[in-house]
Amino acid sequence: MRFIIGSVVNIASTRALQSEENTEAYSATKGGIVSLTHALAVSLGPEIKVNCVSPGWINATNDTLSQSDHQQHISERVGNTDDIAEVIEILMCTQSGFITG
Repeated sequence: MRFIIGSVVNIASTRALQSEENTEAYSATKGGIVSLTHALAVSLGPEIKVNCVSPGWINATNDTLSQSDHQQHISERVGNTDDIAEVIEILMCTQSGFITG
């Protein structure tokens, strides 16, 4: 029986797959993080889980946003830092041992 001894969670972006005009460098780096995550998961697993979170728009500074900003998302709201922290917490817990790569 093998046990999980560690967990890595990288942060990428939806820009890895959904580019906007003039975001070539940013999009390329986020795509690289996604690819690196998968390669590390293959190399380090199953003892170490490696995952990646690719959030969309996150309002990290608590700016006031318009209703049309929020409606750009299926959830009808822009994300916040707690949304990302909660996903990372789930990915790092031992109960999510099957989730890697």
